[in-house]
Amino acid sequence: MRTISTTAHIQPQSTARIMMIRPVQFGFNAETAGSNEFQQKELAAQTHDLAQEKAREEFDLMISQLQLTGLDLHIFEDTDDVYKPDAVFSNNWVSFHQSGKVVLYPMMAENRRAERRMDIIETLKKDFLVEEIIDLTHFEKEGKFLEGTGSMVLDRRYKIAYACLSPRTHPEVLDAFAEAMGYELVTFSASDENDKPVYHTNVLMCVGDIFAIVCLEAIKNPDERQLVRAALEETNKYIVEISLEQVRHFAGNMLMVRNLKGNKFLMMSTQAFDSLTEIQRKSLLDYARIIHTDLSIIEGYGGGSARCMMTEIHLPLR
Repeated sequence: MRTISTTAHIQPQSTARIMMIRPVQFGFNAETAGSNEFQQKELAAQTHDLAQEKAREEFDLMISQLQLTGLDLHIFEDTDDVYKPDAVFSNNWVSFHQSGKVVLYPMMAENRRAERRMDIIETLKKDFLVEEIIDLTHFEKEGKFLEGTGSMVLDRRYKIAYACLSPRTHPEVLDAFAEAMGYELVTFSASDENDKPVYHTNVLMCVGDIFAIVCLEAIKNPDERQLVRAALEETNKYIVEISLEQVRHFAGNMLMVRNLKGNKFLMMSTQAFDSLTEIQRKSLLDYARIIHTDLSIIEGYGGGSARCMMTEIHLPLR
């Protein structure tokens, strides 16, 4: 079994600064449905004409709740020049790091590649220092993908990237990320109750500063399951285990944030919140205040939830 370094680095796990993209053309993406078991084709067929309107309402309600917490939100409008039904899930194409590095990621679905927008990065440069852009998108030509902090769940303090391998998460691209960013990798295979591969790591796992939410049940290989558990325990995480049924309700798709005063919040959807047991809720409340909002249309059409909509900005301020 691999040994993971548990040396802490001087950087916070959470941030008060979040980038989000307001949807303009939200809808069911047939190009992603083949590898995303969370997309509900039946729902999309019933409410197709209302999807964009309802998704925008859900997005704006989430924004209003986040604003009340005192977060520093950087909201961008999607563009309508190219059809981008998943643009609301901005954490898949870019990540921002305390070192001043920005990473661009290779996306599996061709119609998602247009989501990468240098104009957004240029706008953020007015407030944040960007030292280097690491572009991994050339892997798309080889059919190898890594979809940002969907494919990886980062422990930024210990510089560990947890990743379940899937058609959207290729080991060669993971290695390129790890080498460029100085991260260690904890890789494993994960599958749902029907033994279908889990498409993104962040639907079954959330890493906070001193806690972690994880569906160990999804990791069928006992050695890999123990590796994940050991890495979490050795980095001083209190583990809240969730079930495959709770994963189906996006209970793994959460993100811990902190406001400018340092108060910590755990953002999730109402569906995820409702799936938690009372014991799990009480455990999580020991670490952060829970904020939840209805994302049923975004979840049903897009197969992603609250965490997928939030891109953390760890870049240093100018």
